[in-house]
Amino acid sequence: MNLALRNKKAIVCGSTQGIGKAIAEGLAKQGVSLTLIARNENVLTDIVGSLDKSLGQAHDYLCIDFSKDNFSEKLDGLSGTYDILVNNTGGPAAGPITDAEPIDFEEAFKMHLINNQILVKKVVEGMKRNSFGRIINIISTSVKAPIQGLGVSNTIRAAVANWAKTLSLELGVYGITVNNVLPGFTNTNRLKSLIKKKAEIQGKPISEIELQMKKSVPLNRFGEASEVANAVVFLSSPAASYINGINLPVDGGRTASL
Repeated sequence: MNLALRNKKAIVCGSTQGIGKAIAEGLAKQGVSLTLIARNENVLTDIVGSLDKSLGQAHDYLCIDFSKDNFSEKLDGLSGTYDILVNNTGGPAAGPITDAEPIDFEEAFKMHLINNQILVKKVVEGMKRNSFGRIINIISTSVKAPIQGLGVSNTIRAAVANWAKTLSLELGVYGITVNNVLPGFTNTNRLKSLIKKKAEIQGKPISEIELQMKKSVPLNRFGEASEVANAVVFLSSPAASYINGINLPVDGGRTASL
């Protein structure tokens, strides 16, 4: 299958580690020129330097802390037309929803939905002019079934999913698709921190929590960031031109819903 992504331009958020980094690497291998967005400039510089450039790609970055910086102003550093936008932001802190304060929801809503909206408004007119666009949001399987102990995350992820579905209805006529990728238990620092907290709460060894979690997955293992990235690369391509407005779990079959 020819994914035909050479000469496309993409923005990938949260691209210095885990799933975001794997997505950047996957798109670069297909000939995409990337603008990486994250908050650690030293790591951004290293990753930009390591990305594939064998097909004439030109990569750059914007150093932005979504939680602190004047996000809209910093996006003035973007130039040209972008074909692909990957919204990817680290999840809110774990904990029961009854322990959450109103400010926790407000901050998460800004980080995950408001910032996504700002980015979409930055790129959408160029996508319309080209009659091609791919907006892909990295969310969570909690969109389909809430995950115990992730109260704020469950709530905000669902809001992002409905925002994305609404966008897909409005933008499809312009050749722009909007889809959500829902990672399951993926071998990242985020998963490690959740496992550690769960082990502390339950008073069990980390290895025991890991084993329990793996047993809940039909494939009996955690996923790799590259496996999530493969789904994003496909959805970014012309090969996925008739896939729009979906929630795609990449979870080894764990989510107990259709």
